[in-house]
Amino acid sequence: MRLDDLDWREGTVQIRGKGQRVDLLPLPRQTGQAIAQYLRHGRPCDSSRILFLRHQAPLDKPITAGIVRQLVCRAAQRAGVSILTHGPHLLRHTAAQRLIESGATLKGIADFLRHRSLDTTTLYTKVDLHALRRVALPWTGRLP
Repeated sequence: MRLDDLDWREGTVQIRGKGQRVDLLPLPRQTGQAIAQYLRHGRPCDSSRILFLRHQAPLDKPITAGIVRQLVCRAAQRAGVSILTHGPHLLRHTAAQRLIESGATLKGIADFLRHRSLDTTTLYTKVDLHALRRVALPWTGRLP
């Protein structure tokens, strides 16, 4: 993401994805405030137009997927999350699960995750434990 992807006046952000795909999304006020705070107090001083910079040399290089993966893993460990996958997709799966639990449609979740296919979205929304509890029969303790 680059500084030029943010339109502060319009309150939008351009998100660049796979295959040269670019989507224009609203920039929530709280997110914009957090980014502004980062720019003022957290971002290393550098003339690079890259938004999120490394805090170790070389500063003018963007953070990599590996760095993001490490950050998510460390945050999951600090939070006591003990699952096999701690990478950035954990955040996407969690967001999808919370959207399901709040009653969002599969199409709405697909749009949020920027999926072109609903089949891809179903991978993120496999388990709706609350809904399963409502339809599952109590276990008698005996095998059939």
